[in-house]
Amino acid sequence: MRPGGNRGWLLRLVIAFSFAQGAVSMARPAVSYRALALGADERAIGVIAGVYALLPLFVAVPLGRRTDHGRCAPLLPVGVILISGGCALSGLADSLWAMAVWSGVMGLGHLCFVIGAQSLVARQSARHEQDRNFGHFTIGASLGQLVGPIAAGALIGGPDMAGTSALALLVAGAGGAVAFTSLWRIESPATADSRTEQGERVPVQRILRARGVPAGIFISLAVLSATDILTAYLPVVGEHRGIAPAMIGVLLSLRAAATIACRLVLTPLLRLLGRTLLLTVTCLLAALLCAGIALPVPVWALAVMLAVLGFCLGVGQPLSMTTVVQAAPEGARSTALALRLTGNRLGQVAAPASAGLVAGLAGVAAPFVMLGALLLVSAGTALRAPARPAGEPEDAGKASLSRAILRRKSGI
Repeated sequence: MRPGGNRGWLLRLVIAFSFAQGAVSMARPAVSYRALALGADERAIGVIAGVYALLPLFVAVPLGRRTDHGRCAPLLPVGVILISGGCALSGLADSLWAMAVWSGVMGLGHLCFVIGAQSLVARQSARHEQDRNFGHFTIGASLGQLVGPIAAGALIGGPDMAGTSALALLVAGAGGAVAFTSLWRIESPATADSRTEQGERVPVQRILRARGVPAGIFISLAVLSATDILTAYLPVVGEHRGIAPAMIGVLLSLRAAATIACRLVLTPLLRLLGRTLLLTVTCLLAALLCAGIALPVPVWALAVMLAVLGFCLGVGQPLSMTTVVQAAPEGARSTALALRLTGNRLGQVAAPASAGLVAGLAGVAAPFVMLGALLLVSAGTALRAPARPAGEPEDAGKASLSRAILRRKSGI
C-alpha cells in the first residue's frame, strides 16, 4: 500500500486508540481513588501520578530510534499489553509502591502505543494528507478522554471506595484489551520494508536544530498543559464560585466534544487559512480564553468560553505532529515525534507543579492566567514555524506553475 492509498488502516487505528486512551483516561482517576483508599496523602498521590509521566522519559528517544529503522506496528500490541496490564494490576495492588510501579507501566504502554501510532500515520500518509490524517487520528484520543472519566465516575463511589476503584481499574484493563481487535494488518509490508535500508542515525541535536521541530514541540507542550490544568483546576474554580460538580463535569465534557468537532472540520479550516495562520490564530484565541476563565463570569458565559477554547485546543496537537514530522530530517521522523512526546511528558510534570505554586500565591484562578501567557508565547512560536516542509523551496509551487505555463506556450 502506497502512502495516501486505502485509509482502512487509519479507521482501525482510530478505533484502537479510542479504547487504549479510554482505558488510560478511566484508570488515572481510579488510581488516585484507589491510592486514597490505601491511605495515600496528597504527596503520595503526586508521586504516583508523576511516575506515570516520568518513567517513559527515559525510553521515548530509544523507541523513536528503533521505529525510524524498523516497523511501527509491533509497538502497538506491546503498548496495549502494558496499558491493560498496568490498569488491571493497579486494581489488584495492595500497597502504594506497587500502585506507583503499575502506574509507570501504564504510562510506558501509552508511550509505546502513541509513538508507534503516530509514526504509522506519518509513514503511511501522503505529505499533503498528514494534517488531515493526524487530525482524524487524534479523534481517537478525544473520544477516549471523553468516555473514560465518565465510565470511571459511574463505577467509583459509595462506602467501599477501595472495592469500586479496583473494579474500575479492572474494567479499564479489559476495555483497553479491546484495542487488539483493530490492530490486524494495520501496517503495509511495503512501507515497513522501505525502512530497513536507512543510513546512520541522525543526532538528537541536529533534529532539535531543524527549523520547525522546536516550535512543534513547544506548541504541543503548551496545548497539552492547558488541557491538563483545565481538567485539574476547573473543579477548584467551581468550588470557589459555587458551581455544582455535575455542572463542572458537563463543562469539561463540552470542552472535549468541541475538540472532537474541531478535528472533524480540520481539513476545510486548513484549506481556508493554512497551517501556520490556523495554529497562530487558535493559540492566540486560546490564550485570551484561558485568561478569561479567571474572570468571575456566569456559568452560561463559561460554557461558551470552554466550547470555543476546546475547539481552539483541538488544532494544536495534530498540526504540531505534522509540523514536527515535516521539519525533521529524513530518517529521523519517529525520533522527532518521540522528542515531541518527551516534551509533552515534561509539561505534564512541570505544568501542574507550576500551577499549584501560582495558585498558592495568587489564588485558584491564577493558573489560567499563567496558561494564557504560555499559549500566547506558543502563538508567537507558531508564527515563526515554517509553512512548508523541510527541503521544499518556498517558491517551489510558483516555479512548477511557471514551468507548466512555459511548456504550454512552447507546445511541449
